[in-house]
Amino acid sequence: MSWEEYVRRVVPYTAGEQPSDPDIIKLNTNECPYPPAPGVRAAMESLAKEADRFRLYPDPDASVLADAIAAQYGLSEDEVFVGVGSDDVLALSFLTFFGGGKELLFPDITYSFYPVWADLFGIPYRQIPLTDSFEIDPAAYIPALSKKENGGVIFPNPNAPTGLEASQDTVERIVRGNPDSVVIVDEAYIDFGGTTALPLIRKYDNLLVVQTFSKSRAMAGARIGFAMGDPKLIGYLKDVKFSFNSYTMNLPSLMAGKAAVEDRQYFDDIRQKVIDTRERFKRDLKQLGFVFPDSGANFVFAAHPDVPGPELFAQLRARGILVRHWDKPGISEYLRITIGTDDQMKKVTEALRDILGSR
Repeated sequence: MSWEEYVRRVVPYTAGEQPSDPDIIKLNTNECPYPPAPGVRAAMESLAKEADRFRLYPDPDASVLADAIAAQYGLSEDEVFVGVGSDDVLALSFLTFFGGGKELLFPDITYSFYPVWADLFGIPYRQIPLTDSFEIDPAAYIPALSKKENGGVIFPNPNAPTGLEASQDTVERIVRGNPDSVVIVDEAYIDFGGTTALPLIRKYDNLLVVQTFSKSRAMAGARIGFAMGDPKLIGYLKDVKFSFNSYTMNLPSLMAGKAAVEDRQYFDDIRQKVIDTRERFKRDLKQLGFVFPDSGANFVFAAHPDVPGPELFAQLRARGILVRHWDKPGISEYLRITIGTDDQMKKVTEALRDILGSR
């Protein structure tokens, strides 16, 4: 008998490539092309002068950041949970809320970490097909309509990697139709023009809304995510966190996160820049003959009827432009292209025009 027989074996999540070449136009992991709020730098410079604070554990409740988030969104602190990126928040949510033995439901084309967490935690799951136009069919998630029970529901809104936003009517129908299950709406991209489900948490105690600082707040390197929901949901989530690792948030991230969330004007400015650039890029793609869902995120999920997705991916990479491609049924012809600066997107458009013209 070998020790390997006792190893938990899973197929891990594949993260987007992080190239070492600084000259590559990196548009493959939906990072923000702009720096964090000025207050973040000030917070880090101030903390550098207080290095003695690093000898102490950080606040396990992350109160300084949770309070700032609560104030920004009109919530009480007991309606906010803070974690190490939204991936940490989501993983702990899987562990907390989806342990009843019934199937967890999520779309078949969606964030590819969901099945990884389900497999890791031994949660049965069923992937619900999107419609031909990449939309969520709410009826498939509602037991009274689908005639199938479930042990929970999770979906991103806007969806990833399609960028398509489900209407608030669709979101509320799913939440309302699952009073006996927790519904998680993963809003990593909601700040780029979408409508948040946050107002619904006061109406439905089974709804958890998860967001991140990695995209619209330009802080992917700080690893900050948060959940908002009924105090009872947040309390259960904290119980699991404190059973796993009490000191999850490090001191620099707490201080930087507080500074970022308090600078509302800067947040609004950079997300609007991304939205404006996205809309210009969408117009350029249409002129080149690309097809794509109407993205409400900081990326566009595009395909061209005359050029296979793998070829486009390789041709762009050869020109120093890195985007994301998945060799999976239903989406293998599509590229997910993160929205960068205006200059970067002009270079992408020029490269695509050159690729199409060379065929």
